[in-house]
Amino acid sequence: MEKILLRNIDNDRSHTLEAYMAAGGYRALETAVKRHTPDEIVGMVKDSELRGRGGAGFPTGLKWSFMPKEGDGPSYLICNADESEPGTFKDRLIIERDPHLLIEGTLIAAYAIRAATAFIYIRGEFVRGHKILAVALEEARAKNFIGRRLFGTEAGIDIILHRGAGSYICGEETALMDSLEGKRGYPRLKPPFPAQQGLYGCPTTVNNVETLANVPFIVERGAEWYRSIGRPKNTGPKLYCLSGHVRRPGVYELPMGVPLRELIFDHGGGLSESGRNLRAVIPGGSSVPVLTAEEIDVCMDFDSLAKAGTMLGSAGVIVMDHTVCMVKSLLNLARFYAHESCGQCTPCREGTGWLAKILQRVEEGKGTGNDLDLLLSISDRMQGNTICPLADAAAMPTRSFVTKFRDEFERHLGAGSCPVGRPGPARMSLAE
Repeated sequence: MEKILLRNIDNDRSHTLEAYMAAGGYRALETAVKRHTPDEIVGMVKDSELRGRGGAGFPTGLKWSFMPKEGDGPSYLICNADESEPGTFKDRLIIERDPHLLIEGTLIAAYAIRAATAFIYIRGEFVRGHKILAVALEEARAKNFIGRRLFGTEAGIDIILHRGAGSYICGEETALMDSLEGKRGYPRLKPPFPAQQGLYGCPTTVNNVETLANVPFIVERGAEWYRSIGRPKNTGPKLYCLSGHVRRPGVYELPMGVPLRELIFDHGGGLSESGRNLRAVIPGGSSVPVLTAEEIDVCMDFDSLAKAGTMLGSAGVIVMDHTVCMVKSLLNLARFYAHESCGQCTPCREGTGWLAKILQRVEEGKGTGNDLDLLLSISDRMQGNTICPLADAAAMPTRSFVTKFRDEFERHLGAGSCPVGRPGPARMSLAE
């Protein structure tokens, strides 16, 4: 298919304003503010059926429509550039290689929701991306694409770049808002929802980097064109992150709903080493249920994966061949979530650490016969019982790994040690 979101990245100067404008950059912003009202832009995005690319897949236009049209105080837009889901690296590519696409999408979205100020909250570890984005923002200001009276209209929008401190939990929109306010990044109870009471107590919309990068093309080419890509209710181009035991890892732009088997074996070139067999695939970043090799005949969109018992999430596809130790891989993920839990909710604070401790002894061959059922029981009590989805992000992989690969977990118990290093194919963890 035609490159849309990644159309500029092969240009060595793609991060510059000059290169972006040569490819037609900022024309969609001009069209939006000079020819359309905010409500018309919201309607256009609704009609496109664009769904949020951060993980939840909520309809973007509908989310924008929740913002009040009139009010005594300001409204805000926040771009969530705190990409931190293991196996996910698509937003970073846009930030580093095509920052003006993100800026233009942010400006159009802010105009649509009547926000005079937008924030880009970027992950602290993205040092290079932060520097590139800061320069791009100054370039846009110098051309009066940011500021007052855009293109001679009454529209005025400022963008503030804020660097986070590297907390996974701040990828959750309400924890991100607390962080922006200078507080510890704790998720907030809902309601009130951000559109009612968000940043600084004002109406706020939070959108992901990739979501906003789609907006200029919808304005430029129209909702009908956008709907022609992908599948019904799962429309548009999609960035898929492909990593693990695959011959050609990277970010692939394909129509939403591309078959997972096609993504791995056609675009990704298949498994990285000949003679190895596919064991499992995580389809949407480390927080979603795993698929076995027999379950990969599924389309990579929100609804198809939900029907298959998993999630598209951040579209971070992690491929694992038969050399992977599934116990050690799950332990690796459990340690991550135990480390990143903010500690606000007891089921998450205690549950994530408990999962990691049990998996550690199972991996070492010191587990008991009750440990596998205990892992499932803890997961059941974590999921859906906390303020934010971090507990779910630990519970869902745990349940799927233990259920689908129970025989391997039981072999760890029966062998009295991890099979790593024992006779047979060499084994490794997801981290390796």
